Amino acid sequence: MENQTKSKRYTRIAGFLILLLLINVVSLTGGGITAASEMKREVGKVNTQTQSNQDTQPAVGPNRMAIIIDDVGNDMKGTAEILEMPIKLTVAVMPFLPTTQKDAIAAHEKGMDVIVHMPMEPKKGRPEWLGPGAITSNLTDEEVRVRVEKAIDDVPYAIGMNNHMGSKITSDKRIMSIVLDVCRERGLFFVDSRTNFRSVVGEIATSKNMPPIGNDIFLDDQNSKPHIRKQMELAAKHAMDKKSCVVIGHVGHTGLNTSSVIRESVAHLKGQIEFVGVGDLVREVWDWHTAPTLPTDNK
Repeated sequence: MENQTKSKRYTRIAGFLILLLLINVVSLTGGGITAASEMKREVGKVNTQTQSNQDTQPAVGPNRMAIIIDDVGNDMKGTAEILEMPIKLTVAVMPFLPTTQKDAIAAHEKGMDVIVHMPMEPKKGRPEWLGPGAITSNLTDEEVRVRVEKAIDDVPYAIGMNNHMGSKITSDKRIMSIVLDVCRERGLFFVDSRTNFRSVVGEIATSKNMPPIGNDIFLDDQNSKPHIRKQMELAAKHAMDKKSCVVIGHVGHTGLNTSSVIRESVAHLKGQIEFVGVGDLVREVWDWHTAPTLPTDNK
């Protein structure tokens, strides 16, 4: 009897121990599954958060530089070299000169932007430097309008305009308001060459819902390759810092040096800078698209 009682007790204890063992096994297994699932969920959260940050991160565009070459249209030194450049440039062609139309057409056919290089009276300088059809401060409103319209008509494929000299005119609200009105009516933007730090062009352009685009750096205000290289380096830094840069160089007495430095800079800056037309910046940076209200005869 006593032996039976002991046997039953041992059976109950063994059953109890087996039950405890089963509970632990289930708990450990379940805990392992839970831990693995939790780790997977945490990795998923990190991946989701990273993707979310990538989705909301604004797209970073290329560093763009628009090089405008002034004084084209009179078969000046460096013109041929500029027109053979392997990048997109903007050619500012002076109206009413011997090679005005030839140079404008050649630049357009090579995929470059063409703008009117509008002669405008400076504070100082010789009148003969201006060229024909210049805007001067003694003109009436109607005379200003007529001269701007004729200049646009004389430069084939022009999509914009900038000032040749013009330190006096670009600070004159009356005249610049008329110039910008004609440009807007004909579907052209205006680039302020910034020959006068008191220029009112940006202010007037903004008031007329036109892009207030202007020159950032002159490349060849000194005619030496070391100086032009230094200016190109400054322009590249500006483009990288600000994402875009507008620079102005010239044909003529600086033309061969300027074209040479630009060509060598193309290879040096490959992969860092995208060379574009100034019209590209007008469309992409300022989101401005032409809406001419008057017909144009410049193609």
